[in-house]
Amino acid sequence: METNLLLGAAAFLISLTMTPVVRLIAIRNGWVARPREDRWHKKTTALMGGIAIFLGISVPLWMVGGVDSIWRKFIDAGHGTVLPSVAAVILVGATILFFIGLADDFINLKPQSKLIGQIIVASMVTFLGFRLNWFTSLTLDTIFTLVWIVGITNAFNLLDNMDGLCAGVAMVSSLSMSALYFSMDPVALAVAVIISGACAAFLVYNFKPASIFMGDCGSLVIGFAIAVLSLYHSEIDPQNRLSIVCVPVLLLMVPLLDTSLVTTIRLLSGRKASTGGRDHTSHRLVLMGLSETHAVLFLYGIGTVSGVAAVFVSQSDSLTSPAVIIPIVLAIGLMGIYLAQLRVYPDKEFSLLRGRIFTPVLIELTYKRQMMMVILDVGLVAFAYYLSYRLRFDGSDFTRYFRVFLKSLPIIIPIKLIVFYLSGIYKGFWQYISTRDVFQYIRCSALATLVVITAATILYRFTDFSKGVFVIDYLLTTVFLLGTRGSFRLFTETMKRKTLTGDPVVIYGAGQGGELLLREILNNKTLNINPVGFLDDDPLKIGKKIQGYPILGNLEHLSELRNKNTIRGVILSFSDNSDTKAYREAIRYCRENGLFLRKFSIQLDPVELFKNI
Repeated sequence: METNLLLGAAAFLISLTMTPVVRLIAIRNGWVARPREDRWHKKTTALMGGIAIFLGISVPLWMVGGVDSIWRKFIDAGHGTVLPSVAAVILVGATILFFIGLADDFINLKPQSKLIGQIIVASMVTFLGFRLNWFTSLTLDTIFTLVWIVGITNAFNLLDNMDGLCAGVAMVSSLSMSALYFSMDPVALAVAVIISGACAAFLVYNFKPASIFMGDCGSLVIGFAIAVLSLYHSEIDPQNRLSIVCVPVLLLMVPLLDTSLVTTIRLLSGRKASTGGRDHTSHRLVLMGLSETHAVLFLYGIGTVSGVAAVFVSQSDSLTSPAVIIPIVLAIGLMGIYLAQLRVYPDKEFSLLRGRIFTPVLIELTYKRQMMMVILDVGLVAFAYYLSYRLRFDGSDFTRYFRVFLKSLPIIIPIKLIVFYLSGIYKGFWQYISTRDVFQYIRCSALATLVVITAATILYRFTDFSKGVFVIDYLLTTVFLLGTRGSFRLFTETMKRKTLTGDPVVIYGAGQGGELLLREILNNKTLNINPVGFLDDDPLKIGKKIQGYPILGNLEHLSELRNKNTIRGVILSFSDNSDTKAYREAIRYCRENGLFLRKFSIQLDPVELFKNI
């Protein structure tokens, strides 16, 4: 362990000391990235930071040794059963990709040229015996291994789109792999520690505001190293099939999400997947209202959670692992749905799907989302039913009752979905869920559980079934239904508040009219006003909140509030009555202090039906 810490420290120090040197050389030679319309950065920034990262990774990897094991494997024409050192394989492959990336940073290689180089390096890895081991067919497994290595390498290349994002996500992933390999393989542990040390040091200069970018010579090296290290898990622990598939995916959930989302939307929008743009996951989070720093930290958080889940799955059996895998997959799926709804390029996005014969069907699926709801509920129902057994039974009892779960699951899912459909829960809009809808979901879930119990009694005479399982299943299903629907409401409300711009104002009147006015402001951006809070003459209301907006005081407190906040106007939420003291005082104060004053009203105007049109 001490050796690994020393290697990690060496990687950190080399990258930490070389990065400012590279930055100075890059600035003197004009190796800089200048702001462009399709790029996120707003100032000229030094490039070639990948040189420091490569040195920080390659020198300690050389110290680990094992390069001769690659030579012996080549002499044996790949027929030996012993794998060469994973550190040596990563060192050789990363070196080749470093020079490919360096050439691209200088002379802008064509995408197909870089891809050929990546495929050659990935082929070398598979020739040396490293594979995902997802399939029994050697041909199929080799193809998927090539796709995995090339895909993850490019995923980190695409992820290098915001200050600190690529290096930070790589650091989080490699730290997760350090925990994964801690008691499994000392060489793999050393590689993980080295990568995390080099990335952490570069992050000192690359986190917002970044003073240097890594370029392709850095992102390709990081992506390749992590891709190979993630699939190495299947070579160490090949027994648990679920773990073999899920652990690499969980370790690299953030780059997989970003690449899948960006590539799909770009292709459906008639754009090349390799084309740069401001439509990545991080950019969409900023569009939601997060700051750049918070968007990056949010993705760090996702990487950390999924990394911890990967370690848990690697140490658990296939009966326990779904309790962690399914919630993360559902949560990431929901997040992808949220982000895909944001329009970065409104006139271009999904342009290939417009005006086609199948366009009405796609509109039904994407805007009304009934089909998406059904697919999501399949996962929710299955997971709730599985988790009910997991919570009800332990040890050998769970193993015995798991057969009952598998036997009854194909009956449970369709019955519940039919009840959901007949109860009308797919007819509503998630972003407008109300108290009435909550009670409908509770009744619907109860009815579905009763129908399921009836079916189990008729089909299986309720033999080997547990009443406690169905009680837990009812509670979990209800919570999951309300949680997923409510999350869309929360997402919509959060985005409205975060993206609200305009003149800062206070709403005078914290009653029903004020609450209604606040809703209108949040839903109607054309008003171009941004409420700071409420004013009200009732002293009992001061300090409370309406939809998260504080009641700051009365009109007499406005001068003090203006010293703390830039307030440009007052909006009256009560009825237009010039005889009231509050109305007259509002006019007087705004006139004396140069604030604009507006009033809010709702009226229904009669329409003349018999007037000539």
